Amino acid sequence: MQLRLLLPLAGYVIPTVVIGYGFVIPRSCIAGVNELTVGFATSILGACVTYGMGIRAASRSAKP
Repeated sequence: MQLRLLLPLAGYVIPTVVIGYGFVIPRSCIAGVNELTVGFATSILGACVTYGMGIRAASRSAKP
């Protein structure tokens, strides 16, 4: 997988993690490690897996 294919994913993940875990969650009632913060991390991980599977499927269909 080429680096340029991962740039859109990084453009989503990095700001989401910085804003979510850096600003929003620490200042809310769900601060700390609990089901909600783990669920947030799982949703980001799920987006990464889905993106990777989509790139893989697209690259397979593009090959002659």
